[in-house]
Amino acid sequence: MKNKLRELRAAKEWSQAELADKLGVSRQTINAIETEKYDPSLPLAFKVARLFKLPSENIFSAD
Repeated sequence: MKNKLRELRAAKEWSQAELADKLGVSRQTINAIETEKYDPSLPLAFKVARLFKLPSENIFSAD
């Protein structure tokens, strides 16, 4: 699954660890999502969308 997580995180000047802390996951999880090695669960995807105040389809796409 393609995503814009790295770009969104960089725009906020957050480290992977800071984002992980805000979402209640590990830094490794953030890294795996950003490198498209792991697709987040639906609840996690919604949590990301709420944190960035964007619709989830603006962050994640199946392309």
